[in-house]
Amino acid sequence: MTGLRKLVLFDVDGTLVDSQDHIHAAMAHAFAVTGQMLPPRAEVLSIVGLSLAEAVARLMPEAGAEMQTAVVEAYKSSFGVMRAKSMSPLFPGARAVLTALAARPDVVLGVATGKSRRGLDHILAAHALQGAFATCQVADDHPSKPHPSMVLAALAETGVDPSMAVMIGDTSFDMEMGSAAGVATLGVSWGYHPVADLQSAGAGRIIDRFAALVPALDQMWSEA
Repeated sequence: MTGLRKLVLFDVDGTLVDSQDHIHAAMAHAFAVTGQMLPPRAEVLSIVGLSLAEAVARLMPEAGAEMQTAVVEAYKSSFGVMRAKSMSPLFPGARAVLTALAARPDVVLGVATGKSRRGLDHILAAHALQGAFATCQVADDHPSKPHPSMVLAALAETGVDPSMAVMIGDTSFDMEMGSAAGVATLGVSWGYHPVADLQSAGAGRIIDRFAALVPALDQMWSEA
């Protein structure tokens, strides 16, 4: 179905942007200033993609709501300072793929991220990507992934049929969210969840480099 309008929805952290050092450092600071013991790095990165409050709740389920809120606020403060000093880089090949897809008249680009609106705006401005995405769904406006709300809102905003939409991400949360919304899913291997987790979460396809993305999308759409 090559003639139909298509939607490509990207996760941000771990998919488009390599933010793991900033995220881990900010979480380490937040746990330290609140007197909490930081979980192992792999565990911290495993919650990337969730809304911040949900991520902290998973990292410290035994803590009360007041302590979890304190960690969330400390994280926001620390991450903001780090972001002002340096911005997380795009993964190799990401910009070229975004440019190629944006040039196609049948393709609409979007974002579905656990970031806040403010955080996403900073990323887009830092990488000169303002206006690149027709729809930007953020944690401020939706339940945390893997709830399908973000994808459903993107479909409604763009008017694209679910059969022609693909959710691209690096975590099981992204795959589960896309599947719950009735769209195809494509996992990337360079992010925060192992390939086995992406497969278990129902990833329709998995790629190992950005150069493989456009051919994979075209094949998925041809089979839709």
